[in-house]
Amino acid sequence: GSDNWIMAYTHIAHDCRVDNHTTLANNTTLAGHVHLADWVTVGGLTGIHQFVSVGAHAMIGFASAVAQDVPPFMLVDGNPLAVRGFNVVGLRRRDFSAARIGAVKQMHRLLYRQGKTLEEARAGIAALAVEVPESAADVALMSGFLSSATRGIAR
Repeated sequence: GSDNWIMAYTHIAHDCRVDNHTTLANNTTLAGHVHLADWVTVGGLTGIHQFVSVGAHAMIGFASAVAQDVPPFMLVDGNPLAVRGFNVVGLRRRDFSAARIGAVKQMHRLLYRQGKTLEEARAGIAALAVEVPESAADVALMSGFLSSATRGIAR
């Protein structure tokens, strides 16, 4: 990709795909076949396991161990990795409208805060495209990511 900020001592292994506008802080380590989508931010001293995908606009906090796929827009950190919320600061910096941020917030709730199965959450997320037409592209991004996740998603 282009317009990436890759800081000191970062390791990007074989067959990785790093898209556009990403930030990889010091000592970030990507194992083989990792995919970082557009606008991903990875905190320092973070390790990402092989074959993991990180969705667009996601943020991974400092010193995290990432062994599962991270859905778009999510804010994760820790060891073990946990979803802490969604990346509202990053979305505001990218001029997401209030309606789009609200839709992302609802996707986060459906996936992580309402006790739904993954299939129930996916159905609720798909319905958001009709409820908030402005968020249709964001819903499609999330739906596509969830349908192609191969390592399970971060919980």
